Amino acid sequence: MFFVWLRKYCMRFYEFTLRPIKPVPPLTPAQARIKGLKGAVERDKQQLRNEKDRQRQQRDNESRRKEQQRKSNALKTFK
Repeated sequence: MFFVWLRKYCMRFYEFTLRPIKPVPPLTPAQARIKGLKGAVERDKQQLRNEKDRQRQQRDNESRRKEQQRKSNALKTFK
């Protein structure tokens, strides 16, 4: 049963070599500019995401530090 499925849905090694790899033609200047702008947008989105994560992490660390400081001060007052 497994081998029937394997034969039906999986490619064989020789099937990979039968299809030639088509070369990618060079981009025109207009296409290259558009591709560059799209790449810049993705990089900017990632940088914004990273900066927001960094600030959120910093906020969380600061709140944890204040909470721990408040707890330690509360323990000192009860001693």
